[in-house]
Amino acid sequence: MASAAIPAKPTNYLTNGFTIKSWLLTTDHKRIAILYLISITLFFFLGGFFAMLIRLELLTPQGDLLPADTYNKVFTMHGMIMVFFFLVPVVPAVLGNFLVPLMIGAKDLAFPRINLLSWYLYIAGGLLFLHCMLNGGVDTGWTFYTPFSTLTNTNFIEAGLAIFLAGFSSIFTGLNFIVTIHRMRAPGLTWSRLPLFIWAHYATSLVMILGTPVIAITIVLVAVERLFHLGIFDPKLGGDPLLFQHLFWFYSHPAVYIMILPSMGIMSELITAFSHKRIFGYKFVALSSIAIAVFGFLVWAHHMFVTGMSLYAAMVFSFLSFLVGVPSAVKVFNWTATLYRGSITYATPMLYAFGFIGLFTIGGLTGLFLATLGIDVHVTDTYFVVAHFHYIMVGGQVMGFLGGMHFWWPKISGRMYPEGWARLSALFVFVGFNLTFFPQFILGYLGMPRRYWQYPPEFQVLNVLSTAGASILAVGYLLPMIYFAWSLRYGPIADANPWNAAGLEWKTASPPPTFNFDETTVVTWEAYNYDEIEPKELEVPR
Repeated sequence: MASAAIPAKPTNYLTNGFTIKSWLLTTDHKRIAILYLISITLFFFLGGFFAMLIRLELLTPQGDLLPADTYNKVFTMHGMIMVFFFLVPVVPAVLGNFLVPLMIGAKDLAFPRINLLSWYLYIAGGLLFLHCMLNGGVDTGWTFYTPFSTLTNTNFIEAGLAIFLAGFSSIFTGLNFIVTIHRMRAPGLTWSRLPLFIWAHYATSLVMILGTPVIAITIVLVAVERLFHLGIFDPKLGGDPLLFQHLFWFYSHPAVYIMILPSMGIMSELITAFSHKRIFGYKFVALSSIAIAVFGFLVWAHHMFVTGMSLYAAMVFSFLSFLVGVPSAVKVFNWTATLYRGSITYATPMLYAFGFIGLFTIGGLTGLFLATLGIDVHVTDTYFVVAHFHYIMVGGQVMGFLGGMHFWWPKISGRMYPEGWARLSALFVFVGFNLTFFPQFILGYLGMPRRYWQYPPEFQVLNVLSTAGASILAVGYLLPMIYFAWSLRYGPIADANPWNAAGLEWKTASPPPTFNFDETTVVTWEAYNYDEIEPKELEVPR
């Protein structure tokens, strides 16, 4: 009698052909997301190292840690790494790459090889920037303002080429998302049933492919001027330095929404899942993502109120800047309404969601100060701007990313993390962030300019508070890396849907099989159908 066949152990994207070559040549969107996660995390901690040097320098009024030229290079490299190699790619390239096909019922992205190419372009840009950094660095500030960037003898062209390559990585990612969302949705998954995470990434992708070529062309023009002495931006050659600012901010203000829109999509998923309730005003939240992307292209000159533009133009851009706050406010009000009378569970992802709402609201309201002409003249190029920017980008974007990582980590890894440590980390991040950046609002209002390595002694107490907060914030950021790594080996096995959440990504195994779904799912339900899902007590590991 023949012996019974032993059933094959089911494979997933993590265990299927686990070799270095198979990962470096993979076209699986989930593995590419993990490659992005590893590389972007390394750049995050490198940028954080430069932030630590900045805060240690500003601990005392005297410039007694770094020489002035070195300080210029340090804050330039901090800004460039954090903006172009962390904030812009982190949510789309990691969570977007992993989740977009899963959330729409597809087996992969539309162009898997282009997806892999986008990661290699990111790595090429990152390595080139590292070479630039080790070869003397660049001191123009992350905004590359002319005429300084056309005259500096530091490695501007190499740094610009690194940003150029990273930009094309973003373009390829955005193109992939748009085609995938249009062409590869599961049967029955209409536009009115799409998760709001998908709407946010669709709007982000539009900004990526429309805005990124502008900054790429601008950097090329600066390089051409430096190499061939053509008069484009340098006034000595007949150029106009303000033209650079118009081109730069035409991309860079919409780029703010490349950074924050995906985290807004994450918030919609977290708030509905942990209040176990349909999103309030689904259509308004979805369309507000598109509105933010459109209005984002119309407000670039509010960064230039002190450049001598006409009062009429300044008033127009001021009005438009107030207008762009409306769709963002729609999201915050609708999230708050969703929480009302919801069955709220205070798991770690929800703690990050609450933190996001608070910090993003402060960042958004202080943005209205900067859109007001009289106040903007007073606080331009002060630490008020630094604080506002970080409340949006770090308080919003990073809180959103960490909330998403904690929410989808069981799906990514198949393991649960220790909830107690995760909650402690969320507390450290929230407290450390506010202690770091809220004093900078006061410093900016009192007149402390940004980018200076020395300052009057009366500003020291607030700077000490800011540096102390940064040390707490650093601990909050380090903890998830430690317990996520720990959970890969020791964490409890995760169910397919540990949060009892709605969405197609929770209808496949954790971690997902190589091609996501064993059979095609036909969608017959509306988005966030929590009224049809029985609530249950979440068994969250402590």
